[in-house]
Amino acid sequence: MLAGNVYEELRWRGLIHQCTDEEALPKLLAERPRTVYAGFDPTADSLHVGHLMAIMVLRRFQQAGHRPIALVGGATGMIGDPSGKSEERKLLALEELRHNVEAVAQQLRRFLDFDRQPNGALLLNNYDWMSRFSFLDFLREVGKHVPVNVMLTKDSVKARLERSDAGLSYTEFSYMLLQAYDFVYLYQNYGCEIQVGGSDQWGNITAGIDLARRLLGVQLYGLTCPLLTKSDGTKMGKTESGALWLDPRKTSPYQFYQYWINVEDDVVEKCLKYFTDLSRQEIEVVVAKHLAQPEKRLGQRRLAQELTRLVHGEEGLATAERATAILFGGEIDRLTDRELGEIFHDVPSHAVSRERLHGEGLPLVEALCLAGLAKSKSDARRIIQQGGAYVNNRRVTDPDARLTPSDLASETTIVLRTGKKHYGLLRFEG
Repeated sequence: MLAGNVYEELRWRGLIHQCTDEEALPKLLAERPRTVYAGFDPTADSLHVGHLMAIMVLRRFQQAGHRPIALVGGATGMIGDPSGKSEERKLLALEELRHNVEAVAQQLRRFLDFDRQPNGALLLNNYDWMSRFSFLDFLREVGKHVPVNVMLTKDSVKARLERSDAGLSYTEFSYMLLQAYDFVYLYQNYGCEIQVGGSDQWGNITAGIDLARRLLGVQLYGLTCPLLTKSDGTKMGKTESGALWLDPRKTSPYQFYQYWINVEDDVVEKCLKYFTDLSRQEIEVVVAKHLAQPEKRLGQRRLAQELTRLVHGEEGLATAERATAILFGGEIDRLTDRELGEIFHDVPSHAVSRERLHGEGLPLVEALCLAGLAKSKSDARRIIQQGGAYVNNRRVTDPDARLTPSDLASETTIVLRTGKKHYGLLRFEG
């Protein structure tokens, strides 16, 4: 991708929702490499899939030869952005905030190349410059140049002021000034002329452009990407347990992979364009095959593979695919208790003393009864003799077989199955 083609590429991928100047910005990008930034407030110790929109925009700018800045909001995170929020954010403790800043910074390194020449990404923290201001200095140097009547017209402010059940504190009202000054600072010190963000950041972005014009007499630019939504307009990236996190400790590679395997047919093409590095030609081929045989979920499978590899690496993808294969009868081995728990989250489990595995071991006929897969030992023996019993998805036909520690599929668990899909877990404790 050439530098001058990045705007067209973003447009084709559906990643441009709003742009402050649709005529000037493409020309600016075509002239020479530019510096572009997006901000990420550390409200948690992990980014989630909603952040991937802006991350991928930065990634595509870098691939086209421009320099990206990933700005972690150590200062703005102390305040809380009112954009898109119906009530006041809970202020984080300073120690928690510092932890979140470091965690988010490490995650961003997975998506951007910080060693690439000559346009290696920069990772900055706005606390480094905002902390040098006193309250009075900030009011004199920045606040004086931001008209309150302009701030009141911003959607993020209006939406909160119009609510009868939730107002807007001066703290959150001030957030816009901090983000606006970030843009000015990055222009002055890093030559950054473009800010990108989600569509809920439009007011903050334009506030920065307006401040730069008033303070420095320069023209900066902004563009926003759309919200990640399903075909019915509701937000994507939500699971039963909450947000789809990028941290494997919060959302495992298997859970992450399964989310994309199960997305609706009509969002597959959109997500392939948003989140993968596949070329236009490759995406068109995948979509054509997907539309020809939607029941095979080829589009979802490719999407899940590309995104899981991007977020969790080859090892994470391999783990996710191995876990997925287990659901279709693949052999179960070398998994953790957590991984097994995620795969078989709705399967009954039964606790058994670990001592039962030692000595002669636990008779399989008894294990099937303990797992609720057989009504009696004679019923269990019949199931085994007929070839319908499985230990960790391996068929066992010896009715006198016994389970020993070597049969554990994870630290504590053995997975039993009868027939094609009747599962039971035995957890050996103590």
